[in-house]
Amino acid sequence: MQIMYLGKVTLLPLVTILPIALSLHDARAAGADADAELKSRAQKLAQKLLLIDTHLDTPWEVHKKWYDISVRAEKGQFDYVRARQGGLNAAIMVAYIAPEYEEKGGARGLADQMIEEVKGYVQKWPDKFALAASPQEVRSQFGGRITLIPAIENGSALEDDLKNLKYFYDRGVRYMTLCHSKNNHLCDSSFDQGPKWHGLSPFGKQVVAEMNRLGMMIDVSHVSDDTFYQVIELSKAPVVATHSACRHFTPGWQRNMSNEMICDLAAKGGVIQINFGSIFINMTTNREFVKLSEEIRRYIEAHNLQGEERINYTRQRFKQAQFTKASVSQVADHIDHVVKLVGIDHVGLGSDFDGVEQVPEGLEDVSGYPNLIYELLKRGYSEEALKKICAENFLRAWTQILQAAATSSETADKTR
Repeated sequence: MQIMYLGKVTLLPLVTILPIALSLHDARAAGADADAELKSRAQKLAQKLLLIDTHLDTPWEVHKKWYDISVRAEKGQFDYVRARQGGLNAAIMVAYIAPEYEEKGGARGLADQMIEEVKGYVQKWPDKFALAASPQEVRSQFGGRITLIPAIENGSALEDDLKNLKYFYDRGVRYMTLCHSKNNHLCDSSFDQGPKWHGLSPFGKQVVAEMNRLGMMIDVSHVSDDTFYQVIELSKAPVVATHSACRHFTPGWQRNMSNEMICDLAAKGGVIQINFGSIFINMTTNREFVKLSEEIRRYIEAHNLQGEERINYTRQRFKQAQFTKASVSQVADHIDHVVKLVGIDHVGLGSDFDGVEQVPEGLEDVSGYPNLIYELLKRGYSEEALKKICAENFLRAWTQILQAAATSSETADKTR
């Protein structure tokens, strides 16, 4: 075989070049085929596996301005059509109570109204939605309508009356997030400027005990570190973080959970349900959010904005902001981190859809779960592991919480 040499350039004969080019083309084609097959498998698994999202703020959005979630909606991040497309089987629908209700009152009434509205979804569209009050009901309804489970975000809804916990539980509420972005009469928040109680208030400690007694899940998303550790110490049952992520990726940001907190949560039998919000997932986005939050805070203080004026200004600034978007792969990074830290049994999905505007590309709404499953398949997660992440870990923790309540009740009966 003769090889031509021109200066410093060696020209290989065509018969040598062609096989190399063809082999590279074949490799790329094989890679593309394998990737397409993996995406197809992710779509099928999303429809096959029981999939629960443990935190959607849709009730608040619909409450503010009603829109039809039984069809593909022009707004919001949840509706029946997109949920079906994404393989969502069960959604915990949250009655969100804004922090200002702690001072101005009306929190209980607002929570009650939104719970009634969630029940109204089922009454209005009984062929599409169903209610569930237990893990057994969630399982029994799998494959049929989309299951809705009411919850409350912010213990301000209790209005300093322990009896309201039983009232809400009887109304179908199955978890309560102890606080939101401000300290309340139960505990300190991770978002507030400083502690009020240095953890739980005396009333908050009673709330933890009563939630244990009822079998209501205690949600520690939003709470301060001191509050978290006190809840872990006091609770007789597993504790859940229904929409949080890993502080490992957002150092210093108290809203996410530290490695130590995740380990303690897992040791208690609990789960961390990963939030999809870009500010939770991506460090660059998080820093942009923190910077803007501080600018807003300074402006509010300088201009003494109060009430609705303060709320509207804050919403406007955040709505106008252009944040860096996270990726689906970065959401998978958080799941990976938890699995490596405490094992496969303590992580799940808690998107915070309709509560976060900045969401990753590919996870813009409830149709996007297959994209996350695809990312996890690429990392070698088995179908059994995905089954746990999509629902079983959360259902196991919920079951153990109910079992702890039943055991406590039986013990109390014997001592009477």
